[in-house]
Amino acid sequence: MKVVLFCGGYGLRMRVGEDPRPKPMMPIGSRPVLWHIMRYYAHFGHKEFILALGYGAHVVKDYFLEYRETASNDFVLSDGGRSVELVTHDISDWRITFADTGLNTQIGERLRRVRRYLGDDEMFLAHYGDVLTDAPMNDIIEQVRGTDALGSLLAIKPPGSFHVVHVGDDNRVTGFQEATELPLRINGGFFVLRQGIFDHLGEGEDLVGDAFERAAQRGQLLAIPYDGFWKPMDTLKERAELEDLNRTGTAPWAVWRDGVEPTSTSGTSFVVQ
Repeated sequence: MKVVLFCGGYGLRMRVGEDPRPKPMMPIGSRPVLWHIMRYYAHFGHKEFILALGYGAHVVKDYFLEYRETASNDFVLSDGGRSVELVTHDISDWRITFADTGLNTQIGERLRRVRRYLGDDEMFLAHYGDVLTDAPMNDIIEQVRGTDALGSLLAIKPPGSFHVVHVGDDNRVTGFQEATELPLRINGGFFVLRQGIFDHLGEGEDLVGDAFERAAQRGQLLAIPYDGFWKPMDTLKERAELEDLNRTGTAPWAVWRDGVEPTSTSGTSFVVQ
């Protein structure tokens, strides 16, 4: 199944100094977060990627044009360095389409501009390009496939340690409650879509604010509640937290490392509502 990755973010809140890289190219360990996301999808067998590029498009293109598999795979060096034999591979069987979709283009319009690369595929996947999870993607796809929905989004609990303030008469505080305890879900940025979603997406419009809103009004949008690992990389703090997980070998999103079967839902909370 093809995977559309939106790669136009500036990443202003996580830059250090004059770093020119776009958000998807900010590193976790020795590889950009975009690579981690692609490895996640490839683990489930989805290895045909369409990169909807924006700011820093040349950085993304150059990275893959100059890609070195030896940086993330075991290899054997012989003949005084003239022969390199890879023991394992990561991107050798990937197919990647690089599509410039504009510098300040809305997500929905970026999707419209890469529609031709989807071909006749009824269903496809889409992702913001800056969020990581260990959700069982193939299970999610099958849940959507068995319905008439035009798409689904991963619905996760609000992250963070914020407290909701309950206020009574005369603005007197009556209590506090952690935001994570409320029956709320937010958009987690992992989408399974049918091409019918384009019928609800006009030129220059937003995917969630416009197309999803219309599909939801028709009862054709699914929320996939998930309580397992999910984490964005929007700020320096979040990037540092992901770096720590990667450095200590406890990165939950790296499902390709631990031998987890692609259809496994062990240890997760996963239901469709």
